[in-house]
Amino acid sequence: MNFFRRLFRRGKAPEPDRAKTAPLDPETLGKEVLGEKRQGIVVASAQSKGIERSHNEDAILVLTGTSGGQEALPDFGLFLVADGMGGHRSGEMASSISVRAVARRLTEATLLGLLDLERHETAVPLQDLIRESLEDANLAVVERVPGGGTTLTVALLLGEQVTFGHVGDSRAYVLADGQMKMLTRDHSLVERLRELGQLTREEAANHPQRNVLYRAIGQGANLEVDVFTHPAPTGGFLLVCSDGLWGVVSDEEIERIVRDAGSVQSACDQLVQAANAAGGPDNISAILVYFPPA
Repeated sequence: MNFFRRLFRRGKAPEPDRAKTAPLDPETLGKEVLGEKRQGIVVASAQSKGIERSHNEDAILVLTGTSGGQEALPDFGLFLVADGMGGHRSGEMASSISVRAVARRLTEATLLGLLDLERHETAVPLQDLIRESLEDANLAVVERVPGGGTTLTVALLLGEQVTFGHVGDSRAYVLADGQMKMLTRDHSLVERLRELGQLTREEAANHPQRNVLYRAIGQGANLEVDVFTHPAPTGGFLLVCSDGLWGVVSDEEIERIVRDAGSVQSACDQLVQAANAAGGPDNISAILVYFPPA
């Protein structure tokens, strides 16, 4: 029985493989990484500038934390993917600034708040906090990188809930119960035309303007942010990625790779390899998070 079915049908993960892409020595980690004794999430990330690009304008950031004991804190995870745009390296500056600005604001307000002995919850509701953090990042990019812009998708795990903030066309997916579901909505001209019924999904996928965005970080003083909360996919995966992956690798192929891979890191590496094998026309970024069964 393959990896995906073991995860979703039997409720536990397989032994880690011995691939060189594993983040740590599997002989050292053993069953604690992906086995039934694992208590926390397992995270992998991978990037490539692609085949056709000379440099990388994507930015990613991963922060995680777990605790144990009599008064254990909830699992914490922060996962960000930004896909910069703009000439003269403005794109990579915009993506880096936005990721760092959001991560700083959210860790100060959530993780440091959880560690405060006198306070165990954020003063501002999470959805409002995430919206404000992306708005702050937007103003920072407008001020510091004129002409630059970036997509930004952030997923904040606290306990059993994941709260998302999203602008642009990087994406977040959940893979659970044998299904793959896209959680975010692309803020692209082509997707808007598809929503209005003026394009089919097949026409949208091959449209010459499919990468034109109507909403991005750094493209104006006023920013509308999509914010929502989703249950952590217990026994499943969260994938956050740039369009360098989903734009050339189909959902079906992404699902197959995750299903058949021998480890979370191997799956993430294979996703990037598949995008490059499909021509690698853009920078590629992927963060894959596995949530053990309860």
